[in-house]
Amino acid sequence: MSERKRLVAIDATRGIALVGMMAVHSLYESTESGAPTLSFTVFGGRAAAAFAVLAGVTIAFLTGRRRVGAADARGQIAALVTRALAITVVGLVLGYTDASIAAVILPYYGVMFLLAIPLVFLPTWLVGVVGAALAGGVPVLMHYWLPHLPKPTLLNPTWSYLFEHPLSLLSELTLTGEYPALSWLAYLAAGIVIGRLKLSSVKVAAALLTSGVVMAVSAAVVSSLLLNRWGGLLHIWLAQKESFLTTAETADVLRFGADGTVPTESWWWLAVDSPHTSTPPDLVGTTGTAVALLGALLLLGHVTQRHVRRVVRIVLAPLAAAGSMTLTLYTVHVMFINSDYDTYDAVVGYFLQVCAVLLIGLAWRATAGKGPLEALVSFLCTRVRRLVTRSSGPRVPDGPPPPISAVTVLRVPEPAKSSDR
Repeated sequence: MSERKRLVAIDATRGIALVGMMAVHSLYESTESGAPTLSFTVFGGRAAAAFAVLAGVTIAFLTGRRRVGAADARGQIAALVTRALAITVVGLVLGYTDASIAAVILPYYGVMFLLAIPLVFLPTWLVGVVGAALAGGVPVLMHYWLPHLPKPTLLNPTWSYLFEHPLSLLSELTLTGEYPALSWLAYLAAGIVIGRLKLSSVKVAAALLTSGVVMAVSAAVVSSLLLNRWGGLLHIWLAQKESFLTTAETADVLRFGADGTVPTESWWWLAVDSPHTSTPPDLVGTTGTAVALLGALLLLGHVTQRHVRRVVRIVLAPLAAAGSMTLTLYTVHVMFINSDYDTYDAVVGYFLQVCAVLLIGLAWRATAGKGPLEALVSFLCTRVRRLVTRSSGPRVPDGPPPPISAVTVLRVPEPAKSSDR
C-alpha cells in the first residue's frame, strides 16, 4: 500500500468519526418508546472514542512513528505543547455554545495531548502496557476519588471559568468531565501504538480488524455476564436509593450512558459498558470499534479488483477529504447547531450538514489543501519547534576565550548540524 492510500484510510476513518459525532449531536437519541435510536446505538460514545484513538495516531505521525530520542526531545515537546494549547484555545472560543446540544471536546483534547507527551518517549510495547493499565486502573481509582473531587459543571469551558476557577476546570477536564482526559489517555495510547505499526501491511490491517472486533465483542459479552448473569444489575438497583440519581436517571445511564463517570455507590457500576461511562468495558469496547474500523478501511486499500477499487476510491474520497480537516469542520458544525440558522428538522438538518462537510472537504482539499485551522495549528507548531531547536544548539562556554594558536586560526569550523527534522 502506498503512503497516499494509507493516509486516505486514516483520514476516511476520521471522516466517519466526524459524521458519527454529528449524528449524535443532531439526531434524536431515543425513539417514541424510549429506546435508543439506531444512530445513537451505532455512534453514541464510539464516534468520540474513534477521534481520540486517531488523535493518538496523529501523535505517532508527528513524532516520526517511533520512540522519540533525547536529541529530538525539546522540539517534539514544544510542538505537542503548542498543538495542545492551540486546540484548547479553539475549544474555549466555543465555550459560549450549549453543552446540552454538543459538549465541546476540544479543551479535553488539549489536556489529553499534554498527558500523552511522556508516552512518546516510551518503547511501543510499554505504551501498550500503559494504555491497558489506564483502561483498567483509572476507572477503579476514580471510584475512590470521585466523592472527594469538585462536582463538575458539565458546561462547555469558557475563558472566564478558566480564570475564575482554574483548579476546578482542571479537575473537570482531567477527571470528572464528559471526556475525562486521564481515562481517555487509554485511547491515545492505543493510537500511538497503531501509528507506529507498518500500516501499509495487509497483515497489520487484518490484525487491527480482528483484534478490534475481538475487543469490542469481548467487552460487551463480559459486561453482559457481569450485569445480567452474575447479579451486577441487581446490586446497582439495590444501591440506587443511596445514589444522587433518581430512578429514571439511573435507567437513563444504564441505557444511554453517562457524562464521563458513573455513580460510586456500587462497584458493579464499573461493569457497565454504556456510552461515556469511562468504565473498563466502555474504554475497551469503544477502542475496539475504532481499531476495527481503521483496520477495515486499511484493508480496502489492498483491493485489487478494478471495479471494486474504483467504487472504494469514490466512496472514501469525500470522507477522507472531510477527515483531513476535522478541526475546522467540527468547529463549524458546533457553531451551526448553536446558531439561529439551524431551523431544520433533525433528519433534514443532519443530511444537509453531512453533504456540506463532504463537499467542503473535497473543494477545500482540491484548492487550498489543509483546512484553515489545521494550517494555522501546523504553522504554529512548526515555528515553535524550530525556535526551540535553534535555541538548543551549541552554546559558547563561559569563561575567558582559549588562547589563539596557529592551529586554531587555520582550522575551518564545521557547519553546525540542526536537530530539526
